[in-house]
Formats: sequence, C-alpha cells, structure tokens
Amino acid sequence: MTSFFQGLGLSYEMAWGVATVCGILLIAFPLMLGVAMIIYADRKIWAAMALRKGPNVVGPLGLLQSFADGLKVFLQETIIPSAANKGLFLIAPIITFTVALMAWAVIPFNSGAILADINVGLLYVLAISSLGVYGVVIAGWSSNSKYPFFSAMRASAQMISYEVSIGFILICVVLWAGSFNLNDIVQAQKGHVFGIVNGFVANPLLFPMWVMFLISGMAETARAPFDLTEAESELVAGYQTEYSSMAFALYWLGEYANVLLMCALNAVLFWGGYLPPLDIPVLYLVPGFVWLLLKILFFFFIFSWVKATVPRYRYDQLMRLGWKIFLPTSLLFVVLVSGWLMLTRFGV
Repeated sequence: MTSFFQGLGLSYEMAWGVATVCGILLIAFPLMLGVAMIIYADRKIWAAMALRKGPNVVGPLGLLQSFADGLKVFLQETIIPSAANKGLFLIAPIITFTVALMAWAVIPFNSGAILADINVGLLYVLAISSLGVYGVVIAGWSSNSKYPFFSAMRASAQMISYEVSIGFILICVVLWAGSFNLNDIVQAQKGHVFGIVNGFVANPLLFPMWVMFLISGMAETARAPFDLTEAESELVAGYQTEYSSMAFALYWLGEYANVLLMCALNAVLFWGGYLPPLDIPVLYLVPGFVWLLLKILFFFFIFSWVKATVPRYRYDQLMRLGWKIFLPTSLLFVVLVSGWLMLTRFGV
C-alpha cells in the first residue's frame, strides 16, 4: 500500500503514514460493524436456545437492533458519581475499548494481509491483552463504590490465573511452529497432519492445548460461565455498575471486540487461520479471509452456546480450574511437546 501512495507522488515517509492510517481504518471500521452484528447474533443464538424469537422489530429480521441500542445510549446523559475520581472514571472505558482494537494489528487476514507483520506478534498480543484488565481495575477503583471495587479485585485475580496457563499453552505452539510471528505460525500448520490437514488442532499433543486455550479464552474475556466480574446476583453489574451512556457502551464494544479477538486467535493458532481446513488445491480458490471469517464465526457460536447453556461457576471453582488443573496440565504438555520435538527433529 505504501508503494501505491508513493506512485501518487508522496514521499516515502508520507506514503507510509497514509498507508498505515488506511490500514488501521480498514481493520477498525469492519471490526466495529462486526461487533454490532455479532451482538445481534449473540442475542439471536440465546433466544433460539431458550425457544424465543430474540430481536425482530428494528429493521428486517431485527438486523438494526444493535444500531438502535447504540443510538439510544449515545443520546443518554453521562452521569458521574459525585464521589468518583472523574478523570480515571472517564478514561477507564476508553482504555478497555482502545486495547481491544490494538491487538488486531498483528492478526493475519491472508498471506501478506496484515497491518504489522512483526516477528514477536504473539508476544504483542499477550502484552496488549494483559492491558485490558487495567480498564476494569481503574473503573472499579475510581467509581468509589463497593460492588465495582469487588468486581475489579475479581477481574485482576481472574486475569492472572488464566494468563499463566495461556502463556504455557502458547509456548507449545511456538515450539512447534518455531516462530512468534503469527503469519509463520499459520504457514507452519499447512499440511500438518498426514500432509493434508491444515491445523495444529489435529495433532494429539496440541489438541488438549486447544481445548484449554478455548476455555481460558472464555475466562480471559469474562464470558459465561466465567463472568464473575459482573455477576448480577452478587455485584449488581460489577465494574459497570456506576456507568451509563457511551461510557457503558464502550465496555460492551470492548468486550465483544475481545471475544472476536479470542475467536481469531483460536483460528490462527490452532485451526490454520486463513488456510482452508484441508490442503487441497481447489479449496485455495476461496480467499483466505473468508476461511478466517468462517472460523471466527464458528468459535463465536461456541462462545454463545456455552453462555446460553452452562451455569456460572463459583469463584472457588474458577480459581481451582485455573491453578490446580490448567496450570500443571499446560506445564506438563510443555515438557511433552519439547521432549517430542527434541526426539524427532534433533534426534537427542
């Protein structure tokens, strides 16, 4: 894209800047539209599983419901509690929303179709996703209210508990792919099993890691059954209790952007990303971004399915799953994967 703008007479520096801004907009605008539609899809899936109709009034088949909700919160008054820390109270949802968008910079949508093709893309995703908890913690503290503060404490403990096991899970993927670059990780999955299946998920040593990553992703994004940070029966609405108007909407947008990011990471790290499921030439006629989109939608359906059917965990169950099951299991598989690779690749 930089060369295209250079051809229009711009200097390299100016062309690079314009190309980068265009790349950001090409990701951000479709993502925001996708978030609006995915909220609608989420509600439709919940409704279907509860034998209800769901949104069906605003627009054809209720497709414009999310936009109507967005307009409603945009026109509402932003109320700030008198005892709150005003600056931090307002910046917290902005942090959550911004961080949710930043991680998409290194997601490969096709071969070469990536905003920032950096060698440490996976580390970048880990670092950026870890920052998301700051928006929740700052909101809980700055609200100067009991329930949001309890929610912030829960969120910080939950994030730490599951990021540790996610780190070990990703080490297994990096060991097998030999790179932190997400595009290289996708290419390493080409014909991975029997020379025809694209994806680490069909590997017996990496399949358990995918299952753990999927569950940890739900906990990391505070989705049911791990939505202890906003358990309405205990904490009213958790860290969002004191928020209204667009500040509240930014949390919703950030939450769903994070959910989509976790779905994309499931696809990229374990299911071949933009590659077709099988390494068959005719399947490559379908553009890579279409395969990636289909995989993201599949994983989002799983997220919604779980939310609609699985009851919420108790807090002690959440902690036990993270520390007593996922952590030792992921550590064991790091040893197994590294041992297998040393045996088969290096003959040690």
